[in-house]
Amino acid sequence: MKKLLAILLSVVMVLSLVACGSKETPSDTPDPSTDNPTTETKTIKVGLICIGDENDQGYTYNFIRGKEAATEALAAKGINVEWVVKYNIGEDSTCEDANIELAEEGCELIFNNSYGFEPFMLKVAPDYPEIQFVGCTNQGSWNDGLDNTHNAFASIYEGRYLAGVAAGMKLQQLIDEGTITAEEAVIGYVGAFSFAEVISGMTSYFLGARSVCPSVTMKVQFVGSWSDATEESNAASALCDLGCKLISQHSDNTTPATMAQSKGAFHTGYNNDMTGVAPEASIIGCRIDWTNYFVYAIESVANGQEFDQDYCYGYAHGDVVLTELNEAIAAPGTAEKLAEVEAGLADGSIKVFDTSTFTVGGETLTSAFALDTDGDFTPDSEEAVFDGAFHESYFQSAPYFAIQIDGIEWLNSAF
Repeated sequence: MKKLLAILLSVVMVLSLVACGSKETPSDTPDPSTDNPTTETKTIKVGLICIGDENDQGYTYNFIRGKEAATEALAAKGINVEWVVKYNIGEDSTCEDANIELAEEGCELIFNNSYGFEPFMLKVAPDYPEIQFVGCTNQGSWNDGLDNTHNAFASIYEGRYLAGVAAGMKLQQLIDEGTITAEEAVIGYVGAFSFAEVISGMTSYFLGARSVCPSVTMKVQFVGSWSDATEESNAASALCDLGCKLISQHSDNTTPATMAQSKGAFHTGYNNDMTGVAPEASIIGCRIDWTNYFVYAIESVANGQEFDQDYCYGYAHGDVVLTELNEAIAAPGTAEKLAEVEAGLADGSIKVFDTSTFTVGGETLTSAFALDTDGDFTPDSEEAVFDGAFHESYFQSAPYFAIQIDGIEWLNSAF
């Protein structure tokens, strides 16, 4: 790789500890009920378009969990939600059809839960200006010139960094006990696609692991799909066969966890606690908790109020959470270390993309721009490296860290 001083980045998504750009700090998150207290019970019809269903026990299941918690919280505020959910929708014209159907059914607010849904959602939104459309984990809605489109995400890279710390501690334990050598501390990572949302997450995970296990390296296998249980399993198997001692993932299913267990490797998960399917392998997981956002957006619409077009909060705000630590297999001291790192993230003393902790082509990263490849939907050429760190999801909720750093080997590409 050529040595770099500046790198132009493409944009996809993830979120930050504080609000993106000029938004409020977490403690100042808009609360519509403070301005318009609910005095009468209201009913609102809300649509949710899902790429899978709750049976995946991963990505869509996590949205359903947030939906149910938000429904309960809103009921306590006097807002009843009538949900219309469409499951197993493709990232194709069927998504456009689903948005139209929900609009025609009278939904006042429609959530699209997959990155690939946004282009189809944006075809429909101009025809229904009175309906609010949300692209979860997307980047184009907040700056498309439409008042009724929104983006939402959370700074999941913080959760991945923490999960990486738990993974690194396990690998260091194996080294200290003589079970593996320092050079054998290799992580295998099952990724969906090789663009910024995944790259940002896998890099933050790796940096968390390396913060406690300096010799760790990582191999990444992309599967070219958000949700393909078989291919995710195959990728995890191949990574174990290459000598990876621990598997992690940015994919929707539990098969990387079960494959890791069958191969005698350890695992950290995403979207759900996977210790139930792989109790001897899965140490911890991280997930976005969509409850806060669902409550905020639905309550705003119910009260006739505007809400953020680019929403981005993180760990300190409760939008990013860890699953329960599997104490039976976690390295001793993991819980205490996680608490320490959590405090460092909260007070700013730990920066996930601290440029002193990684190199690109052997050199320290000194400049990188938060700019989409075609210049759309983002501030113009914003410098993302300042104050000793790359500031992810600072200028918009969508992540723009798309750099291949030293120590991470890409086995393939799947854009």
